[in-house]
Amino acid sequence: MEKNLKEIARLLNGSVSTADAEVKVKNLGNISNAVEGDLIFAVDGHIEEAARSKASAVLIPLEVKEFPLPSIRVNDPRAAFARLLETFAKPKLNIKVGISDRAYVGKGVELGRDVTIMPFAVVDDFARIGDGAIIYPHVYIGQHTTIGANTIIYSSVTVREYCEIGARCVIHSSAVIGADGFGFTTKDGVHTKVPQVGNVVVEDDVEIGAHVGIDRAAMGSTVIGHGTKIDNLVHIGHNCRIGANCLIVAQTGISGSTTVGDNVTFGGQVGTVGHITIGGNSVYAARSGIHKNMPEGFFGAGFPVQPHTEWLRMTASLKKVPELIKADRQSKET
Repeated sequence: MEKNLKEIARLLNGSVSTADAEVKVKNLGNISNAVEGDLIFAVDGHIEEAARSKASAVLIPLEVKEFPLPSIRVNDPRAAFARLLETFAKPKLNIKVGISDRAYVGKGVELGRDVTIMPFAVVDDFARIGDGAIIYPHVYIGQHTTIGANTIIYSSVTVREYCEIGARCVIHSSAVIGADGFGFTTKDGVHTKVPQVGNVVVEDDVEIGAHVGIDRAAMGSTVIGHGTKIDNLVHIGHNCRIGANCLIVAQTGISGSTTVGDNVTFGGQVGTVGHITIGGNSVYAARSGIHKNMPEGFFGAGFPVQPHTEWLRMTASLKKVPELIKADRQSKET
């Protein structure tokens, strides 16, 4: 695909100079390996790097006044670039709507309009599949499970019995929704399983990464709130309640019966104890260890978790410890 900057600026409600209006781009690229014909974007901290790139044009913030390459000025270059990805994307996959004769559909299953179920998928008895849902090969949908309209479930996903998946969700390969929660009693050194008779409720517009495990509740529901996005290799324990519009980055583990407010971001490898409440509108840096109830609007880091500024000061101080030990030894020798 080839478009000139005038056309792209119109699409993004951006501005372009008359001199640059007819510059053509063929592809979208990134700063580090851009070539002629590419359009890239640059945000604060990367403006100079973009200016040195080989790109034909750059999306830049409105406040940048002078820039050596052809450019389009937009309010948010990152968001604008994301919009362009849809325009310059490869052609959509050729997916045939309908139920493959090599899929298994159990008794009492309710299918909406324009549902796609690909070969070797299993939709077990009394499941309900909403309009426009797409189920890829080797997916298992359990008995009495609900899949919302226009949800996409990729290969090898398991959604166990009685779970509820909302509309417009995306579940990536090998995720397991509704495995038994990790519940046991121990007596005389013997571990006895506690039946896990609840389910998982995933609300609308949630995206769940590959190899994610979300455990069913012992009783009631494990809940993933509207618009939350979960990266690969995340584990969410039984009876957790995750709020709306959260971001949960790879290898995070949230222990059972934890309640998380809306708009919380967990960096990679964050871990929590169970049975705590984490206030909304908060950010936890990678590898934070959350061991207690946390307030709203908190920016935390470290293990155990502490305010981010305190963690930065502590980390900086630790770098001086070897020097202090050396100085102390020298003082004792003299």
